Formats: sequence, C-alpha cells, structure tokens
Amino acid sequence: MSSDLLDALTALEQQKGISREVIVEAIEAALVTAYKRNFNQAQNVRVDLNLDNGSMLVYSRKDVVDEVEDDRLQISLEDAKDINPAYEIGDVLEQEVTPRNFGRIAAQTAKQVVTQRVREAERGIIYEEYVDRTDDIVNGTIERQDARNIYVSLGKVEAALPVNEQIQGEVYKPQSRIRVYITKVERTTRGPQVIVSRTHPGLLRRLFEMEVPEIFEGIVEIKSIAREAGDRSKISVHAHNPEIDAVGACVGAKGARVQNIVNELNGEKIDIVEWSEDPIVFVANALSPSKVLDVIVNEEEKSTTVVVPDYQLSLAIGKRGQNARLAAKLTGWKIDIKSETDAREAGIFPNESSRFIAADDNNNDSDFYDEDVEYDLYQDDEE
Repeated sequence: MSSDLLDALTALEQQKGISREVIVEAIEAALVTAYKRNFNQAQNVRVDLNLDNGSMLVYSRKDVVDEVEDDRLQISLEDAKDINPAYEIGDVLEQEVTPRNFGRIAAQTAKQVVTQRVREAERGIIYEEYVDRTDDIVNGTIERQDARNIYVSLGKVEAALPVNEQIQGEVYKPQSRIRVYITKVERTTRGPQVIVSRTHPGLLRRLFEMEVPEIFEGIVEIKSIAREAGDRSKISVHAHNPEIDAVGACVGAKGARVQNIVNELNGEKIDIVEWSEDPIVFVANALSPSKVLDVIVNEEEKSTTVVVPDYQLSLAIGKRGQNARLAAKLTGWKIDIKSETDAREAGIFPNESSRFIAADDNNNDSDFYDEDVEYDLYQDDEE
C-alpha cells in the first residue's frame, strides 16, 4: 500500500470532517475481511497499518493452551515455548502471515467496505449535528414531493415534511424557500432521518423568539400556545417586570412584529393575550376578542363558566367553536360560555361572589393595533 494512503486520509479528514482514527479502523476491518475471504482462512487475525510508510502486516492470533482443540485458533504451550520461552497459558501468540500478493487483493476487496464505513461515519456526523437542533427552526429549500411527504433540503440532509405536519391549503412549490421546525431526528439504515413541521406550536414559539428581542432575552416569557395551524392561534405572554407591556412588545409598533409572523404563516390569525396566575383574569383574556362580564371558577373540576354580553356570544364561541376551544387549550381550563340573559335566568349572574371584569381593562390589545394596518389579527368571528 503506497504512501498515497496518507494523502487520502488527510483529504478525507479535511473534506468530510471524519477523524483519521475512524478511517484507519475501517481500513483495518476491511483488510481482515479481505484476508479471510481471499485466502480461505478462519483463524483470528489482526492487521497492523503503518501510517508512517503506508505499509501493512497481517498477524495470526492464537491462544496458548494446554490441549489444542482447534489449531487455527489455538497453540499448545510446548509449541509456543519453542518460539519464545516466556509464553504462558492464557497468552496470545502473534505471527506474521502476510501473503506476498495481499496488497493488490486487499485493495480490490476492501474498497467497498471502506466506502461503506466512511459513509456511515459521515451519516453519524450529520446525525449528531441535527439531533442537537431538535425543537429548532431552520431554513430549507423544497426539493420534491410524493404522496406521503414533501422533502426539504437543509443543506447536508434532506428532511421530510409529512402530510399531517403540513398546513392545510398551503402551497409548496419546488425550489422555494421555507421555514420549518425540527420535531424529530432518527437513525435509519439509509442515514439520519429528519422530520420537520409547519403545524407544530413550537414553530410559532421560535418565530416569536426570532422576531421579539424581549422574548429572546427572557424579558418577556411565552407561557402557553394553542394553535390550529393555518387558521388561528392564541399565545399567552408575561413580563416579570410590571413596567413592561408583554403584549405590546410582541405586537410591536403598528403591529409590525406580529405581522411578520403572520406573513410567514400565510395569514394565520394570532391572538396575543396577557397571562395571569389568576384563572379568572387569564380565562377572560384568553377569550379575546370577546368581551367578558364575569368568570365563575370551579376549582375542583378545573372548569369555568364565562358570562358574556348577549351580542358577543357567537364571537366568544367563534366559528365552529374555535375561539372557545383555543382558549381552553391555552389556559388548561374547561370553559362553558353563557350569554348574559341565560346566566341571569339561571341565577348565576350577577351574585355576591361575582368578579366583574370590564372588557376595556383586560382586552386591551387594541391599544397596540393601528386600524390602517391590514394584518387583521382579531377578525370578527360572528357569522
């Protein structure tokens, strides 16, 4: 084996990022396989690859025993002492058995094995790179599509965007750029498999972290997200410093920050509400843009009854119950919505223990929206 081997090892190390030790191990394993296959040998052997001059030697390995049962794998103590008196029972005796024409045969036979081992090492590097990026947002290019997946090139690897992770109605054109959220990275026989999503709530979280410096720096915290991808989402935020307006920071001047996120999600409506540890306040906020008159809490069942003005009932429930459903997911509380008239007839509103919540006090998001800006975040849901 010529000294060109050293140059090849160096090139692979620099170009593929694979350590020399990994490549040498692959070559030695391939040479052992080549020796046994081409010379019909079943004994234990070891290949010593000399990186200084590119030479190689094959050594047979035999266990020193009292009584030989398999002369291909064992040698008697008496025969071992004839070679070197220092051998004892349990030692391993090595003898060079390199065939004269082994270099040519080994090079031909080992090529495929070495290539496979190098490919596996490359896949391992790619896996380690992307497994650390799980729950992260990445940019990619749409490559192709089949019945099950859309395939997105992330550079070193092609990620799969399954049908159930695609936003309904969103058009995916080949060679177009797209932002996706990495949900899972798996090892497979064909290399690392990266699964990405456009519907995961984590995508919305990462977009806000990228767009809102206060969230990225930890000044404003995202407490919860409820999302029906492609249609509408709700997100609750909280600032530990009472002087900081968490909702206003997320919305941005004239809605610029949240509008960038809406554009990225192709018009998905986003309700940003103030989180509160008080379930009465939080549930009322979560039902935005509906006005809320009162919230009655059942701690044992973790359920609430919300009273809204009669003319706001359909808005509070939303199309196909979407507003109420998202509010329940956002807060973690069951929500039963009643009109003011029905609540009065049932005798639950008003009462002495009721806490009246003025809509202007807790649905204050409108302060941060400019009516002239067409981002339409709080669309009227009445039909």
